[in-house]
Amino acid sequence: MKVVVDLSRCQGYAQCAFLAPDAFRMHGEEALMYNPKPDDAQREQVLRAAAACPLQAILVDLSEERDAPVDASPS
Repeated sequence: MKVVVDLSRCQGYAQCAFLAPDAFRMHGEEALMYNPKPDDAQREQVLRAAAACPLQAILVDLSEERDAPVDASPS
């Protein structure tokens, strides 16, 4: 999973930092800091945070997960 935030659109409402604090955090009152490659365990929180952004400034790319090889060997 890859996260990109359009910082020119972000207005610092901090909904993302509230919903996914391990991936997003505010630095001061307006500057957003974020992890561009959050852990897969944070997936649901990051997706909720992206959906909650009032300016839709957060893009979550899940294509890396689709491109990963699948182990087809029997268990």
